[in-house]
This record gives sequence, C-alpha cells and structure tokens, in this order.
Amino acid sequence: MSLREEYKSSLKSMDTEEHIDLYFYRPLGFAWAKLFAKLGVSPNAVTVASIFLGVAGGILLYFGQPGLAWLNYLGIFLIIWANTYDSADGQLARMTKQYSRLGRILDGLSGDFWFVAIYFALVFRELDFGDAWPGHFFADHPWVIWVLAVAAGLSHAKQAASADYYRQFHLYFLKGKEGSELDSTDALDAAYAAVPWQGNFWKKLTMLVYRNYTANQEVLTPRMQALRRELKERYGDDVPQDFRDRFRVKSLPLMKYTNMLSFNTRIIAMFVSVIIDMPWLYFVFELLVLNIMMVYMIMRHEHFCRNFVAQLRREA
Repeated sequence: MSLREEYKSSLKSMDTEEHIDLYFYRPLGFAWAKLFAKLGVSPNAVTVASIFLGVAGGILLYFGQPGLAWLNYLGIFLIIWANTYDSADGQLARMTKQYSRLGRILDGLSGDFWFVAIYFALVFRELDFGDAWPGHFFADHPWVIWVLAVAAGLSHAKQAASADYYRQFHLYFLKGKEGSELDSTDALDAAYAAVPWQGNFWKKLTMLVYRNYTANQEVLTPRMQALRRELKERYGDDVPQDFRDRFRVKSLPLMKYTNMLSFNTRIIAMFVSVIIDMPWLYFVFELLVLNIMMVYMIMRHEHFCRNFVAQLRREA
C-alpha cells in the first residue's frame, strides 16, 4: 500500500471530513500516527497525552495581564497540538486495527477535559482581568458569567453529542456496521449486564458513562430511532444499497453542520475571543450561533427520517 493510500485509509470518510481537518489536522495526525506505530504507542496512550496537552493549553488562557499575552498564544498552540493527537489516535487505531469501546469513550472524554479547563480559565480571567465591556459588570455581578459559562457548557455537550451521533449514523449507511461506531442503549445494556462488578469497577463505570451518553443522543433523535427500528425489523443489519444511497443524499448536506458543531468552528471563535480579550463572547457564540445551528440540524435530520419511515411503510 502506498503512503497516499495508507493516509486515505486512516480517514473515517471523505463525506465526514472538514476542510481544516483534511488540510491540517489529518496530515499532521497521520504523521504522528506513523511515528507512534513505529514506537509501539497505543491509541489510548495518545488520547491520554492529548488530555494533558489540551488541559495545559486551556489553563494558559487564564492569563489576561498586560505582558503575558504570550502565554495565551502558547495555550492556543498546545490546544492545536492536542487536537493533532486527537486526530492521530483515531488514525492510529484504524491503521493498527486497535479498536475498543474504551478508546471511543476516552476519545470523547478528552475534549471534555480540555473544555472544562478552558471554561474555568475564561471565567476566572473575566473576573480577575476583565476590562473590556462588560468586564466590570461581571466583576460586580460574578454570578452572571458563571451562568453564561454553565449554560454554554451544557449546550456544548448537547451540540457535540448530536453532531457525533449524526456523523456515526451517516457512516453506518456509507460504510456499514464495521465502518461506524454507532451504538444503541439496548446493546450497551446487554454488554453492561454481562460484566460483573467484582474486579471490573472501572470498566463498569466507563460502560455506564458511555451508556448514558448514548441514551442522551437517542433522546434528541426520536424520528431517527423510529427509522432504526423500522430498518432493523425489515432488514436486520443488511440494509439494501439502494436505501443507503438515498439516505446518503439526504444526510450528506448536514455533515458540514456536524463538523462545525464539533471542534474547529467553536475553537476558532474561542481563540478570537481570547485574542481580543473578550472571553465572554465565546459563551454567547455557543449559546446563540451554535445552538441555532444544532436545532436546525436536528430538525432537518428528523424531518427526512420521518419521511423515510413513511416511505418504508408504504413500500411494505
């Protein structure tokens, strides 16, 4: 296999890749993955390294004092570095066939750790050094910035979860069960029940966290769940190619929203808010712009899922 072919095989799919990822993060991630493969480093170890880099980068965004702006740029660099590792772990797993549910859980949690550090750093920065409007307002009314941050964080969790779920659903129809990480609470409940607590505390705990994460994704997508049930009853895991193609036509235009709700768009907005020394703007961006985008994406997806269910029932 040529290097170009090996690189392409390390990607999830061209349907679900974003331009910034394709031209920046994925090539860097592939280079890291090749190095880590030679060194015998596991994908999970790369994910853990990304957590330390991302958290360190987030903490450095706290420093808003004059003369310490270089720490903010160092923090931005570390977050970008962390994201190259976040790309590398998945590419390494696909290159070396080291797939695991624990790896998927760790990969999902890594970004959460970064953003928890980022949120705390931005809040305390605004309270301690906020000069630009309405920085003084937040210093006098600190509860407001905390409410903004918590609301933005909860929104972020919903945005990222829904984007990930739609991406995995698209990959399921594009590449089949083996090419997707799509899960269901029924399957996860069965797997969870089969593992005893004795001697498996951490495994059971991570399985429970992931089960609840998947359940929250399903709650957001009732029409999608109806479509999954309809297809399961009719075809099992062998969905006809004709239906896969029809689904892809409808789903593909929404992949750009799943990408914007995942990382690059939000992190660029965050970097800008830090550089112009108005970190509160990042929380507003998540609450307004990204929530509107998420609602639009869900409504579009639910609409065509409902139509597909109706079509399947008419064809029966």
